[in-house]
Formats: sequence, C-alpha cells, structure tokens
Amino acid sequence: MSSDPVSLPTVLPAPTAMPTITTGEVQSTIDELQRSIAALGSAVVAFSGGVDSSVVAALAVRALGDRALAVTAVSPALATGELDGARRVAAALGIAHETVSTDEMARAGYRDNGPDRCYHCKSELYDRLQVLAQRRGFAVMLSGANADDEGDWRPGLVAAQEHGVHHPLLAAGVGKQMVRAIAEHLCVPSAQKPASPCLASRVPHGTAVDQVTLAQIDRAELAVKTLGYGVLRVRHHGELAKLELSEDDLARVLDPVERVRVAAAVTGAGYRHVSIDLEPFTSGRLTVQFLPTRR
Repeated sequence: MSSDPVSLPTVLPAPTAMPTITTGEVQSTIDELQRSIAALGSAVVAFSGGVDSSVVAALAVRALGDRALAVTAVSPALATGELDGARRVAAALGIAHETVSTDEMARAGYRDNGPDRCYHCKSELYDRLQVLAQRRGFAVMLSGANADDEGDWRPGLVAAQEHGVHHPLLAAGVGKQMVRAIAEHLCVPSAQKPASPCLASRVPHGTAVDQVTLAQIDRAELAVKTLGYGVLRVRHHGELAKLELSEDDLARVLDPVERVRVAAAVTGAGYRHVSIDLEPFTSGRLTVQFLPTRR
C-alpha cells in the first residue's frame, strides 16, 4: 500500500458565510414551486433518493397527489444500498415509487467514458422514462436539476432538453442551499444526504467502463463502509484503487493499524494496490471541467 504525498497550507482561508434563508422565504419558494408543478397536471419524477430529486418528489406529491410517480433507474452503475434508500425516502414522502431497468452499457458513448458520458447515461434514462410516461398517461418528466448546476459541465442537461424534461428547481432559480432548506422544512429524510453519483463517476474519463469494473468499485466501497467509514470514493485506476475519505475519517485512518484494515478491505475487492489520498474527499475530482455546450 502506498500513500499520495500531500502539501497542506499552513493557513486556510476563512469560509465564506452563506446568507441566512428565512422560514418565510422557504415557504414562499415552496408555494411557487407547487403552483408550477400543479399546472403540469401529472408527472414522472426521475428519482435517485438524493436531496434534489427528493425535494422535487415531495413537491410533486403535494401538488399532484396520485398523479405523481417517482421512478428510480436500476443498473450496474447503482451503488449497493442506494435503491433501498430511495424506497425508504419515497415511502416517507408518500409518493408512489417504481423502478425501471436501464442499459447504459449498451451505448458505446457510455462505455467509452468520454467527458460526455453522462449525456449517454441520461439519454438512456429519459428514453425509458418517456416510454413509461406515455404508456401510463403522465404529462411530463421532472428532474432534480437546480440553479447551481448551470455553468457547470452537465451534459446530462443536454439529454434532458432533448427529451423535454422539466426542471422545476432550476426554472425557479432555486440553488442547493434553498433545496436543503426546503428539504428540512418538509422533513425530507434525505435532507442532509451527501451526493452519491453513479459508480461510473469513479472511473477516469478515457478509461472504458464495464460491469466488472463497476462491481469491483462497489465491492471496495462497501467493504470500507462496513468498517465504519461514511462519505468516501474508490477511484479506479486499473489495479490501483485511490481511496478518498472525508476530513473527519482521514484522522482515523492515519493510525497504522487502521490503514492496514482499510487497505485489506479494498484489496479484498480485487485491487492489487491501494493509495489513501491524504487530501479530503472532493466531489467530482475525476470530472474534466468544461463550460456547458450545445448539441
């Protein structure tokens, strides 16, 4: 096992204080969003169980009742435990919940894992949801995209546009801070759930994605989680796994005995080498940063 070298600044900049959101502002935003969703008549929500899609699902069931349906995509890219989590959140929200099987791996653009991989993934998802919506008489598809997603590299939004997907949060200018405030106000169980993107996000762009690789990543992450670690990523680099942990967990893994336990958990999943990153976990570290593009 090896560890990446780390260079930490001696003085960290003070974090920028986020503006306080009042209860009145939260309720006003909820009312606005519910009115916009109610006007749609009926909707299928692309539902991962994360905070963004959970807020949209919560608003949809309040606005549309049984004319709202949450649908979770199931594929080899879904990490173990995520489907069970989505089911629990949907049950707590009182929204009808179903699953669809997606086959991203059948798309060459997804397997090739270029910077536009998410475009091919979302195209597969929205193709399946569109068929379901049309067959069952739902008027629109909804996503949890929010205003903070604009300006980021989000090829999945291009796929959404091509399929006529509605983004209530984004359309209303609602960003992540307000999304979490709404989630807390509505008692959404996933209000503080960390982001959990698909397993393919652990594979560097340009390295092909296949089911064997995704299963190996899933086994490795699950093995580390069983040791009591929370937010983490196993970045796949062939025979090498680079493990990223939260700042709190980094202090724990610095213990030599603990490092051996963690390394054994990862190599037990099939990796030959393990590198524990001494920088705290950062979401999207493998993502190539581009400006949004138009197709």
